[in-house]
Amino acid sequence: MAEAPPFATAASKAAAEAGTVLAPRFDADGLVTAVVTAVEGGDVLMVAHMNAEALRLTIETGIAHYWSRSRGMLWRKGDTSGSLQHVAEMRVDCDQDAVWIKVRVDGSGASCHTGRRTCFYRAVALGGAPAAEAALTFVEAEPLVDPETLYGR
Repeated sequence: MAEAPPFATAASKAAAEAGTVLAPRFDADGLVTAVVTAVEGGDVLMVAHMNAEALRLTIETGIAHYWSRSRGMLWRKGDTSGSLQHVAEMRVDCDQDAVWIKVRVDGSGASCHTGRRTCFYRAVALGGAPAAEAALTFVEAEPLVDPETLYGR
């Protein structure tokens, strides 16, 4: 007997947008986008992707799980680095093709593989130069921890 899908399918666009049933709209690769922010301060820590299994595990365990597109595998954030992401709140966007999760991070507090708190540690200079020449400036210059310490590389 085939296993039932872990999530409902919205009966209509109106049901997806105004209903109370979680019915994620996965893309052609079976993924939804996950925007991850810090509970304290609200900074964006990372953007990742979740397949149905990652979304299910995140909801059921309260620990963030993602789908690694580069490695082609499920991963529980923090298993290697010790920076587990405890989900305090999860929201779904209007058409249910993206989730926003607010997390508390264990260990060093680094959510980026570079050892920084956030993956968004550089700002793009706006105005004054053509886009092809836009400069980046560090807003979080130093990692919280050496990536080799986190990942043993």
